[in-house]
Amino acid sequence: MKIRKYLSKRLQVLVLAGMVTFSAFGTAQAADTINLTLEESIQMALDNNRTIKESVSDVDYARWTLRQARRTSGFNLSWSGQATTLSGASAREAQHAYDQGLSSVRYDRNFYNSFSLSFPLYTGGRIENNIEAAELGVDAADLTLEATRQNIKATTTSAYYRILQCRNLIKVQQERVETLSAHLSNVNAQYRVGTVAKSDVLRSQVELAEAQQNLVTAQNDYDVAVATFNNIVGLPTNTIVNASDDLKYIKYDLNLEECTRYALTHRPDGIAANRNVSKARANMQAMKAGYRPTVSAVASRAFAGDKPFNTNHTSSDSIAVGISASWNIFDNFVTEAQVQQAKAMLRKAEQLEMQTMEQIQLDVQTYYLNLLAAEKNIYTTHTAVDQAQEDYKIAQVRYSAGVGTNVDVMDAESSLISAQTTYITSLFNYNTSKAMLDQAMGVMVELDVTPYQPGEIPNVIPVQPSKDTSQNMTAEQAAMPKSEGLQGQRRAEQIDAAQENAAIAAESAVRKGENDLHPIEIPKADRSEPGTIQPIQLPRADRPTSPAQRSVPGTNGPETTAEAEIAEATRSY
Repeated sequence: MKIRKYLSKRLQVLVLAGMVTFSAFGTAQAADTINLTLEESIQMALDNNRTIKESVSDVDYARWTLRQARRTSGFNLSWSGQATTLSGASAREAQHAYDQGLSSVRYDRNFYNSFSLSFPLYTGGRIENNIEAAELGVDAADLTLEATRQNIKATTTSAYYRILQCRNLIKVQQERVETLSAHLSNVNAQYRVGTVAKSDVLRSQVELAEAQQNLVTAQNDYDVAVATFNNIVGLPTNTIVNASDDLKYIKYDLNLEECTRYALTHRPDGIAANRNVSKARANMQAMKAGYRPTVSAVASRAFAGDKPFNTNHTSSDSIAVGISASWNIFDNFVTEAQVQQAKAMLRKAEQLEMQTMEQIQLDVQTYYLNLLAAEKNIYTTHTAVDQAQEDYKIAQVRYSAGVGTNVDVMDAESSLISAQTTYITSLFNYNTSKAMLDQAMGVMVELDVTPYQPGEIPNVIPVQPSKDTSQNMTAEQAAMPKSEGLQGQRRAEQIDAAQENAAIAAESAVRKGENDLHPIEIPKADRSEPGTIQPIQLPRADRPTSPAQRSVPGTNGPETTAEAEIAEATRSY
């Protein structure tokens, strides 16, 4: 009885623990899964990306540098103090007078204080040029932050599209594994009845193993793509991301000359490079201030006493107001060295500006050409997929009819996979090239660069969706065509009827003892799963052997009634 109660309680505890564990696991799983559109991904990256946060810190640093430069042009108040013990004859006499009551001031100790107030009147241009350089530094930091945002936007877009690409490639590889598995079953069935060689089975097994390996690689590429995306947008790397969008094709009207002109006036890193040249020039002028004198207005107050901040040591009590000037006439060419350093930095900044402008033009042309090439490839590869699809179907039917080889099927299957992969890659390249072209032109994310440029600059983005939307493809229209065998109820019924007639003819031929019959396979539609082909094996005569033969229109010779019906059922291939 006790054992029964113990087991009952133990079971209750285990069930409760299991429910809690399952609930916690489900909560953890839900917390680790997120659905994101492209726009949501970009906003998340702009909010969380660490590179952007580093650039924000650079902006803060530049602003505090400007504050420092401006404060050097104002008043400067300083204090200095000193506490000393005095000795010697004069100190002993003063101490004796204090001991005798002849003096109320002790001179064996001294507390000295001095306050000074200064205001720069002339610094040879050092303060003014430092302020100008700091202001240009703030502009450059703001523009660099905007360039970082644009780069992160393009990087996030590419990473998001990479997830979509890998997801579509997984579908291709999964379908390839399923197709090759069905084909291997077909080859094995034929091999068991002796109609194909062992090499066909081995080749099919090798192709299936390779497809399975490629599927594992595709799945790993997807996991890596998701982890990379998470790192960019600021999510934990193990977060499961469900990309809600899909690859699509939208035709754009664009012109290389207009794109380049827009980029040269809007790219924030190009404008920042120009600001850095001006900053380097201002720094050089600030260094030249070492050749000139400095003039300041000064006021000071000094006092001392036998206690801190006492003023009873009247000999040290003083007030001074006036003008202070200094001129470092010879500093052993230290100033000259500083000026030459600043000149070298100016020349470097000028070269960097020219290099940046050249790089901007190269970036625009590169992504412009990549966009056009990807656009052309979308059309050609979409057609190639359809053609490879048809070729693969024909190869399957020919192999099933005994007039094709296993090598033909494998080659057609490889061509189909290649066409599908190229098609997906073309869509990926087109979408990423568009994102990179936007970044190369300096399309605004948050900061409007117009105030940073002198005069009026064009604000119309030269890359706009084409007014002719007839060539656009939505996500569904741009979806990768799926490879499948004979499909549709009508086609399945036609093939079933052909198979039945072929089976009757084959059985009759076998009974007559025909020795020249060779077994073949005829595709049979699986009604439980439309589009899936389940092969069967039936004999076929290589030459006319029965009165059931008849001529088929469009052929040069007779064909059996069963063959004719099969050909008629599969003529849509």
